[in-house]
Amino acid sequence: PLPDSLPFDGTALTVSAGRFVDATGREVVLRGYNVSGETKLAENKGLPFASVTDARKSATALRALGGGNSVRFLLSWAYAEPVRGQVDTAYLTAATDQIRAFLDAGIRVYPDFHQDLYSRWLFDDDSWYTGDGAPKWAVELGDYPDESCGICFLWGQNITQNGAVKAAQYDFWHNAYGLQDSFLTMAQKTMTHLRQGLTTEQFAGVLGFDPYNEPYAGTYTSGQTSRTWERDLLWPFYVKFRARMDAAGWQDKPVLVEPNLFWNGNVSKEEGGLLDAGTLGSRYVFNTHFYDQKAISGILMWGNAADGQYVTDFGTVRDRAAAAGTTAIVSEFGHPLNGSTAGKAPTVLKAMYQALDSRVKGASWWTNPAASGPVLSGNQWQWDIYHGRHHEPMNDNPGKVLTAGDAWNDEDLSAVRLDDTGKAALRQDARLLDRIYPSATSGTTLAFTYEDRSRDGSTTLTWNPVPSSLPSVAQLVGSGQYGLHVWRSGGGSAPTELHLPASFPAASTTVVSDLATVHAPPAYTATTPVGVAAEPGGTGSRRLLLTDTDAGTVHYALVTNGAGAPSAALLAAARGELAAWAAQRIGG
Repeated sequence: PLPDSLPFDGTALTVSAGRFVDATGREVVLRGYNVSGETKLAENKGLPFASVTDARKSATALRALGGGNSVRFLLSWAYAEPVRGQVDTAYLTAATDQIRAFLDAGIRVYPDFHQDLYSRWLFDDDSWYTGDGAPKWAVELGDYPDESCGICFLWGQNITQNGAVKAAQYDFWHNAYGLQDSFLTMAQKTMTHLRQGLTTEQFAGVLGFDPYNEPYAGTYTSGQTSRTWERDLLWPFYVKFRARMDAAGWQDKPVLVEPNLFWNGNVSKEEGGLLDAGTLGSRYVFNTHFYDQKAISGILMWGNAADGQYVTDFGTVRDRAAAAGTTAIVSEFGHPLNGSTAGKAPTVLKAMYQALDSRVKGASWWTNPAASGPVLSGNQWQWDIYHGRHHEPMNDNPGKVLTAGDAWNDEDLSAVRLDDTGKAALRQDARLLDRIYPSATSGTTLAFTYEDRSRDGSTTLTWNPVPSSLPSVAQLVGSGQYGLHVWRSGGGSAPTELHLPASFPAASTTVVSDLATVHAPPAYTATTPVGVAAEPGGTGSRRLLLTDTDAGTVHYALVTNGAGAPSAALLAAARGELAAWAAQRIGG
């Protein structure tokens, strides 16, 4: 039986053959959220939560309501090293305690030293904007001009338009005043503290480390390009960070490296993607972000996102990781939930999750499933239980206390909030967020899709209907949600796992697979080919387990909450259709 009492089934992840894999050799997909933008704020002194109790509440909700099995956990350089050369061990201990709350809930964690616009301390107390990241002493070392963004409609324009931000970024990457050296020393002390503060079992749930959020040159020197900046300055920094990880006892965990933040933008693209770093291999993970800046602008994209909107963008991520000899993770993606473009969010987010699941759009998926590619790991921005309840004096200005939204540069992207009773509640459609995904595959994924039937207002969005050429499958699914996973078995001893959303109670779930076909699958046992079990961590979330005993065989499993109590004849007919479809479209 599965060791359900152990977080993550007691295994650490590594990178092999372009995938995350666990100790049993299963291919693992990570889904979840960023925790939390609260780290950017002063009100909780650079921590995501005011208390460990709140961290536990957030972790339980993230698992049970949001369907996540991983978090990117934000840390602050400013609070980790408020005095140069001296780490604040109280801050690091509090951060470790909050990380532990997620690990104990069965959620994998990768910390991130977060920065935006380099530092809050670049900004005046009456500024329109603010930043986060570097401590006050680091800013005071530079003779930076008074910050000004000029005519800016979005806070991100400060990255390329604000002279103070550009100069400070430039100094960091050129190690002016020894800034980068100080950061690396602080990072090593932080990682050592985290490792020592966690048990061996808990530390197994730490995926790796994201060294630096959204790196950008600030200013290119004469003749320099994005690509040569990545080659000459960014990549050497990652190599140094890798060495610090090894020295801190993280040698068996990958460093999750981000390219130039504009590498995969859909407004301003820059050549790069760590093209000159060679084969990254198993000690590095290609880590990037994606936001639809055209949709966010409200000007460059009219109307909503559609089926297949981002399959090319996310296909680029898959291709770059494969060429680099590693796996990929999209550690940030999202769309504002308030403001003039908020109406696009239901379709934009659906299209992003669709592109994480497969590189084939819904209208083509059933006829071309073999082109799906690997299922991408990703963490949505963001998961902030304090949404709308902040008390943040912006840039320490007591006359400018922010309470609305995410309380940072007018952002409003949190998928969660606390209701009037203090209970966590989703701010987005649960059908969109709590999804079926192949959390662990015993073998190699060949194709995967999930039709979430999420809503845009009163409209149900169905981008991947079952084709009429499979009438029994279409009847079985009806108007319900469904996922279809196709994989080649690897001969491992552990079962394949699919996360089961709350909308898939066992009594209403039907599984059609070559392994077994069953309505209302039973509790999992070692002899059950298809069964349901709790996910580790005690949060009430569940998983579907599919057991094969062979190697090199193509298996499929359709999971749906459609037909109420399908007849044996319908189940048999659906199985026959899927078997023929898999043989024709996937092969042996």
